[in-house]
Amino acid sequence: MAWLKEYYQETVVPKLREKFGYRNPFEVPKLEKICVNMGLGAAVQEPKLIDEALKELAIITGQRPKVCRARKSIAAFKLRAGMPIGVMVTLRKNRMYDFLARLIHVALPRVRDFRGLPRRGFDGRGNYTLGLDDHTIFPELDPNEVGRVKGMNITIVTSAETDEEAYELLKLLGLPFRR
Repeated sequence: MAWLKEYYQETVVPKLREKFGYRNPFEVPKLEKICVNMGLGAAVQEPKLIDEALKELAIITGQRPKVCRARKSIAAFKLRAGMPIGVMVTLRKNRMYDFLARLIHVALPRVRDFRGLPRRGFDGRGNYTLGLDDHTIFPELDPNEVGRVKGMNITIVTSAETDEEAYELLKLLGLPFRR
């Protein structure tokens, strides 16, 4: 079992119950899933980029990614409906906690000039999205074997009903927010 999940149950839940006055432990917000997405607009010209991204995202997350395809044709971008333009993974349960622990304690500290995550990433419904410019901050990838540096979006979906509850949950889990 993921140690971050144990930490959530033993430490975070009591602190959230005390702060927000939840009477039932099932009222306490929890993580539901983490969606990791790599948008690859350049894959229109270089189809091998999708294969590379599939392999790298599988290494980072420990789960096989899904190819996302274009819904509409856009002539200005030389894009036809059905062309692959990105890859994504939805992590749940133990894989989600393992990925979050690696993101917080290993990957984010490797970001150059990192001063903390911005608070503006909340969507108003208790979910948080952050964007990374460089996917090679994950130690599972060898930067020498990576063909092109790709960005990724990571969305942390919680059961919190407000951004304040979600912020408190993620802060207690260890996400380094700016002051």
